[in-house]
Amino acid sequence: MRTGTENIESSLKLRNDLHLMRKVWHMVMGVVALGAYYSLPSLTQRGWAIFALSVAFVGLAIDLIRIRLSSFNNVVLKVMKPFLRESEKDGISGLPYYALGISLSLFFYEEKIAILSIFFLVFSDPLSSLFGILYGKDKLLPGKSLQGSLAGFVTCYVITLFYGLSYSGPISSGPSLDLVIFALLGGFIGSISELFSIYVDDNLTIPVLSGLGLTFLNKLFFIF
Repeated sequence: MRTGTENIESSLKLRNDLHLMRKVWHMVMGVVALGAYYSLPSLTQRGWAIFALSVAFVGLAIDLIRIRLSSFNNVVLKVMKPFLRESEKDGISGLPYYALGISLSLFFYEEKIAILSIFFLVFSDPLSSLFGILYGKDKLLPGKSLQGSLAGFVTCYVITLFYGLSYSGPISSGPSLDLVIFALLGGFIGSISELFSIYVDDNLTIPVLSGLGLTFLNKLFFIF
């Protein structure tokens, strides 16, 4: 007979499962964080970076404790079952990487670039995964497909285009040629940064590498 813990663990999703609840949670957390960022202007960009870094350390500490204390781990697995992967039951979850990626972007990049890279993380990551799982027939790298990367590219392109428009005047006037090119290259940067997650968690690679690429790109086009 299976124990309660074994039943929980056996029901956790694998990386190649659809896992819609995790994707929704991923986007909701990001939207809430961005909403708080804009709603509390008294807290500086550096202040938010420090806060996100604190969340990363707290999340890491909780993960390390639960890995060592099975009774505590059982409680966490019961509560977080809809959002955790099978690989995370005895390992580090995505939360510390997610918060760390946001923190590093806010620490190192100009505000508009940092926020854009966080938008990439919030929306491109889950949508790339969704399309890769549903339609990913052409593999580029282990766990990465052409279809998932194209979804990431389109997502990052659209985000960059409308984000750029919000800073370039009335949307009714349409985007400039420079903005369209910037958005296309931004989409490429976002999709490439997601591919690097075969080496490091994509919650970290997407905002950090995207922010780096967008910073250099902005020096050429002066969009922000």
